Amino acid sequence: MPDELRADVRLLGEVLGRVLTESVGADLLEDVEHLRALTIAAYEEDGSDAIEAAEALIDTFTVERAEEVARAFSCYFHLVNLAEEHHRVRVLHRREAEASPDAAPTDSIQHAVETLRQEVGEEETARRIAGLEFRPVLTAHPTEARRRAVAAAIRRITNLLAERDARLGGITLADNKRQLLAEVDGLWRTSPLRSTKPSPLDEVRTAMATFDQTLFEVFPEVYRRFDDWLAGDDAGLVPPRVPSFVRLGSWIGGDRDGNPNVTASLTKQAAAIASEHALHALEAVALRLGRALTLDASTTPGSSALEALWQSQRLLAEDVTDEIAQRSPNEPYRRVLLVIAERIKATRLRNADLAYDLADDLLADLRVVQESLVAAGAARAAFADLQQLIWQVETFGFHLAELEVRQHSQVHRETLAEIAEVDSLDDLSERSREVLEVFRAMASVQARYGVAAARRYIVSFTTSAEDLANVYTLARHAMGPEAPLPVLDVIPLFETFADLQASVDVLDAAITHPLVQERLAQTDRRLEVMLGYSDSSKDVGPVSATLALYDAQSRIAQWARDNALTLTLFHGRGGALGRGGGPANRAILAQPPHSVDGRFKLTEQGEVIAARYGHPVIAARHIDQVAGATLLASAPSIEARNSGAAEEFAAMAERMDEVSRERFFALVKSPGFPQWFAQVTPQEEIGLLPLGSRPAKRGLSINSLDDLRAIPWVFAWSQARINLTGWFGLGTALRAVGDVEQLRRAYARWPLFATMIDNVEMSLAKTDDRIARRYLALGDRPDLDALVLEEMALTREWVLIVTGKERMLANMRVLGRAVQMRSPYVDALSLIQIRALRGLRRPAEPDTTLDAEAQQAADERVAKLQRLLLITLNGVAAGLQNTG
Repeated sequence: MPDELRADVRLLGEVLGRVLTESVGADLLEDVEHLRALTIAAYEEDGSDAIEAAEALIDTFTVERAEEVARAFSCYFHLVNLAEEHHRVRVLHRREAEASPDAAPTDSIQHAVETLRQEVGEEETARRIAGLEFRPVLTAHPTEARRRAVAAAIRRITNLLAERDARLGGITLADNKRQLLAEVDGLWRTSPLRSTKPSPLDEVRTAMATFDQTLFEVFPEVYRRFDDWLAGDDAGLVPPRVPSFVRLGSWIGGDRDGNPNVTASLTKQAAAIASEHALHALEAVALRLGRALTLDASTTPGSSALEALWQSQRLLAEDVTDEIAQRSPNEPYRRVLLVIAERIKATRLRNADLAYDLADDLLADLRVVQESLVAAGAARAAFADLQQLIWQVETFGFHLAELEVRQHSQVHRETLAEIAEVDSLDDLSERSREVLEVFRAMASVQARYGVAAARRYIVSFTTSAEDLANVYTLARHAMGPEAPLPVLDVIPLFETFADLQASVDVLDAAITHPLVQERLAQTDRRLEVMLGYSDSSKDVGPVSATLALYDAQSRIAQWARDNALTLTLFHGRGGALGRGGGPANRAILAQPPHSVDGRFKLTEQGEVIAARYGHPVIAARHIDQVAGATLLASAPSIEARNSGAAEEFAAMAERMDEVSRERFFALVKSPGFPQWFAQVTPQEEIGLLPLGSRPAKRGLSINSLDDLRAIPWVFAWSQARINLTGWFGLGTALRAVGDVEQLRRAYARWPLFATMIDNVEMSLAKTDDRIARRYLALGDRPDLDALVLEEMALTREWVLIVTGKERMLANMRVLGRAVQMRSPYVDALSLIQIRALRGLRRPAEPDTTLDAEAQQAADERVAKLQRLLLITLNGVAAGLQNTG
């Protein structure tokens, strides 16, 4: 561990120890330290005596003491996580300071551009830069276990830790230590559990905090760095060559698939909240810029267009412009920009006399100012902060994020069937009326904030072209026979294995629909298709899903080229490896030829939003990596490598698909599997954890995997330290291939295969068969236990064979350090969780002899065990840095 990180972790550990002693007592710290020593010994010695001693110690705890110990370990994980993030920022700052323009990292935009210049030439590279698109879509899928109050406390502690890097001394250092103690004490005393589930609007506001803290400033900052590098010595003197290539999307307040809490009214509220934040931010920048742009007319005369703009502003609001003119004599740029700021404010406050109708109108005014500055010889003023504001308006508009609606295809079918049976739409059920109301809400949002604010409508579980046509039919019912429809880009979402295989046939039929053809003509034949990673993996296992997704992308990309369509593939990825997680830039570079073509869109969910966009330095690095990979993916050398490898190893992939799927089905299709799964993992209890507004399952009970959502499916296996969704079936598949040289050749030559192997290695590094056995013992299926443990051992063995390593993560220093540093502490929380599960899993025979007082005591004990379990769920998630 680097010395600086070691010092930070030691400091925070000491502070936490003092807080525990002061707030509860030295005996709590002694219990924590005793358990910590035992789990470290068990981890380092790989012996059973220490882990059994740890279990015995936990059994001596009261439920209350077990909860205190679990909270202490959870606090420790939060502190270690923030120390690691702070060290990562520290390292990134140093790399930037030491970086040479001629030695860009291989996973950066600069490297991608240099590669393209060599392979396709300067002119084609410039064209591709101009067409670059990165579309992260924020979702409210419940994978962020931390409360907002906990996240806020962590930010404050991080800031105090950063202060210490400034070489504080004497009284200042002592004050910093005092504040650290106070903040950690506050973190310890803050309940790790939400008291209630968040509402969809709570989720909207959480996303807005990320926009306010990082995204509004980070996106244009990335554009600026890229553009400065392209311009070289001319940076700041020439028009930008980098477009505003990021467009933020959001499902928060729009995704109603399985979430009855998301209504049409709420969708409009979500759009209004987002617009409020966007306009507030734009207003503040315009006001600051207007106050600073004090160029005198004698040195920097305004153009005739600028004077015309000023006169039109005076006609709009003479009182406002007169006051500004008095404060800004002979400063044409300042007065125009101050009026622009007032107009943005009026737009936010809905003052129709002064408000802008659309963001494009604001952009037109800003470009008048910029062009006038250039004409007057003030290029540096034109292309500095004013350009930043232009980029921000282009990126966020007045809507901030493109709100996307999602609904299940079955809901559409049932609504249309109901419409056919009633005499009036007023006679429809509440759900069906709500389905129609969504289209009216979309029309309302478009009218107020522009078409881009809400035009995408995603159809979950698309199985036929009729599923897409149904959206237009429903929109017509909603709007009536005469009213114009809202602008709709209807996007199929192919999720299951069968749907992925049928995707091209569905798309082929869909583009014959007259309204689809009309929309394609309006968008210059641009089409979007979404692919689901979560349900396909739950459907056929991680190996088959990975291969099926690659095959579907390859076929869809070729189909789009054959039909002269500009395709954007939308990747419905989660944070966990079982849901398409892992390094995004590596995944992009492993995609089939023409499936990226300079455009990349993906879902960013829960904990991933905080991890990737919570800190501006890390967010900028992430965007740089993804944008670089998006450009590089279409380099001829990358496309040739991917297509050649896919062809070379096609037979091997087919064998792996067949064998892994058979192995996966042997587990999940075993009689009684859903019930066993609910016994050996905390799957049922996850539904009690108040993470998100959407229910964790699609019914009252789990009778098959179809009833269970993908997130708790992944979450439960990770909590049990098995991570089955990330690797099950791979070991059997690799053994079936058997040819070690061929497998190693595929690992060296085929990025898809290498990424899959590396992701499985990361997943297996977080598994622990000793802990896993204790979870599996909660069930009564030794046959399934053996299947899981055998496959775990087999996969670990063959991953090491293929990679040529002696141990997991041998050449992944940073990740290996993180896993090694946390694993013993996660073990402690897992053992406490197992204790709680054992207490809750005991058969509850009704005891009619209990009096009311005894029954109340029994109920209270169950409630305490459930709370203890929920606290450990939260803590293990923090320790593994992963939920679903």
